[in-house]
Amino acid sequence: MQSSDRIRIVIVDDIPETRDNLRKLLQFEADIEVVGQASTGEEGVALAKKIHPHVVLMDINMPGLDGISASETITREMPATQVIMMSVQSESDYIRRSMLAGARDFLTKPFSGDELISTIRRVYERGRHAMPRVAAVQPGIPSVAPIAPDSRGKVITLFSPKGGAGCSVLAANLAVVLAQTDKKTVLVDANLLFGDMGVLLDIRGTHSIVDLAQRFEELDADLVSSVLSAHGSGLKVLLAPPRPEMGELVTATQLKEILAVLRARFDYIVVDTFTSLQDVMLTVLDQADRIILIATPDIPCIKDMRLFFEVVDQLKYERDKTTLILNRVDKHAGIGAENVANILKHPVSVSIPADERTVMFSVNQGVPFVIREPNKAITAAINELARLLRSALEEDEGTELEPTTATVRRSRLSRLFGAR
Repeated sequence: MQSSDRIRIVIVDDIPETRDNLRKLLQFEADIEVVGQASTGEEGVALAKKIHPHVVLMDINMPGLDGISASETITREMPATQVIMMSVQSESDYIRRSMLAGARDFLTKPFSGDELISTIRRVYERGRHAMPRVAAVQPGIPSVAPIAPDSRGKVITLFSPKGGAGCSVLAANLAVVLAQTDKKTVLVDANLLFGDMGVLLDIRGTHSIVDLAQRFEELDADLVSSVLSAHGSGLKVLLAPPRPEMGELVTATQLKEILAVLRARFDYIVVDTFTSLQDVMLTVLDQADRIILIATPDIPCIKDMRLFFEVVDQLKYERDKTTLILNRVDKHAGIGAENVANILKHPVSVSIPADERTVMFSVNQGVPFVIREPNKAITAAINELARLLRSALEEDEGTELEPTTATVRRSRLSRLFGAR
């Protein structure tokens, strides 16, 4: 095998014996070649810039510039180079920081030769297809594959300022109803800390939105499609991170680009959210063509909803893009849709009846109630919501939010709520 056909490796570790042992483990592999070694983070960055290796084996704890900082520089300035982090520490914080720095994998010392070699080959294959795309990218400029403009897909975001209002359950059932029409539908679980779509839809997917964040520079329709999970209804699902700490690996910029790719492939993109107005959530709201606000007929939720509408009005948010839903309506509770509409000065478009037994059985079985209980009143309400949405989105065709409006709105919301 010619040298040009091999996986070119740079080893960065402050311990000479470790560097030598790694070199010995790799020297008999015909498809792998160690082309350089460095003892500090600074040397590793300089060597990577000079040699442009396929893979850098990077130790975390080194004097001077540590492996995390060195990896950030390498992945930013040389996006075609893949970083594998090495450390004796295997705590989740180390793994999280490594992935945020752009590392593609993490090896806990000591590791076997087979583990090292298989990891190198796997990481190299992941990045190989991205190399032609990033070769011409200038240092410091994000290397996101260009996306053809296509406004066909519509983003429908479900949100409530009060936790426990039922957003996730409604999002799952609404997405299933839309998927059973002639429209291609994808459900995005943007609850990055505690997303439940895998449980609600009984999906045991092996991929999540984190896979896209880690391969952000390769982002395109094919990659996104490979990460989506399939539901029996015809719905596609982008699952939330499998662990809460991994949610920090997904940035607002990445989520915005993911939604842009999905717009080009699907008619409807239903996004489940969490109760927050931090940067990621503001981005989701900015990208929405329709926002479904979920209220429940209780004073705490109505109070929070009124505060949210006050902020919306101050920012001149388009109220006609917002659909207010009253969930868990009980005629004996004393607060009905008319009361809520009067308090919030916004019409209630759909009232969803309280049916705890149906909802709980659906959640525990992982079968949406719109499938299991097609004749229930709660299912009829979801069907009505889907019908209203489709009609409203058809009327919206050809109208778009001014490009600067979302940016300005997010900036103002960030100041109001202290978003990072």
